[in-house]
Amino acid sequence: MTKTVALYTTAYDDIRPRLEALRLDIAVLIFDKDGKLYRDGAEIRPEETAVDYVWLSNFISRDRAQQPVFELMLRMQSIDVLQTFNAGLDDPFYGKLKQKGTRVCNSSAQAVAISEYIVGQVLNLYQPFEQQRQQQEARTWQITPFREIWRTNWLIVGFGPIGQEVAKKVKAFGASTAVVRRSPQTSDIVDKAGTLADAKGFAGEADVIVLACPLNAETRGFANADFFAGVKEGAILLNVGRGLLIDDSALMAALDQGRLANAVLDVFHTEPLPADDPLWAHPKVRVTPHTSFAGGGGVTRWKELFLDNLPRHVQGQPLVNEVNPNDIP
Repeated sequence: MTKTVALYTTAYDDIRPRLEALRLDIAVLIFDKDGKLYRDGAEIRPEETAVDYVWLSNFISRDRAQQPVFELMLRMQSIDVLQTFNAGLDDPFYGKLKQKGTRVCNSSAQAVAISEYIVGQVLNLYQPFEQQRQQQEARTWQITPFREIWRTNWLIVGFGPIGQEVAKKVKAFGASTAVVRRSPQTSDIVDKAGTLADAKGFAGEADVIVLACPLNAETRGFANADFFAGVKEGAILLNVGRGLLIDDSALMAALDQGRLANAVLDVFHTEPLPADDPLWAHPKVRVTPHTSFAGGGGVTRWKELFLDNLPRHVQGQPLVNEVNPNDIP
């Protein structure tokens, strides 16, 4: 039976040769940045259209077309499966889709880039790169001691694709890993595991704390004054999850008191971060503009995920990254 697949116009142009090479029994619909839907070049009504599979590619974000495209998706008569470029599904759009019975697959394409961002930020804080540069300019020959990741303790809150990639990388450096996840299971890259209730206790031993969990009713604001009161003095905190995981005033108090040595923040309560937000100027805070995903291989991995998942759907096989509806707010 022919499956109906809906693709963003730019994504379809980009991937068409590879899609056609799969020789799948599919009929392709196209939608554009204005939220209009087309079949064979003619505009059609989404309210009268049932779609088996939708791919929301990263081109939608690049073209700033999320709002009209999201509205189009919600107008569809039905969507069986929607594969998105997002890793986190806290946008109310996904909850509305869930209520309509749509199955959602999120993205793991960002995980490699984000894990490298995290390790790079920690290395940059541990190693005196700026001092070394200054000594080079001054022709100064002087040893510059630095801290190693070896034998540091890492707490990773959230153990989806991002958390798993971080654990793999830091284990290669010889670090130990404690993770907070839904069920307390360990593995060859996890030394200790617990649930969110264990996060504060684990934080007391962690040299590096990585927030990579989804935002939901349980995790919203969990990194608060009580949490920071339990962190190991001198720890580094990195947030690549969502800004609302953190109570910002409690974070800055922990930095000012010396409880935390540094915070690296890629996500915020409001994005873009307002120019008058005190996080910009805090001497112990590194602000990056939600850019940790922007590695050079991300686009390729988004495509590969789609080209893997669509044949699975057509052939009735289990899908990659299908999200439990209970995990969509």
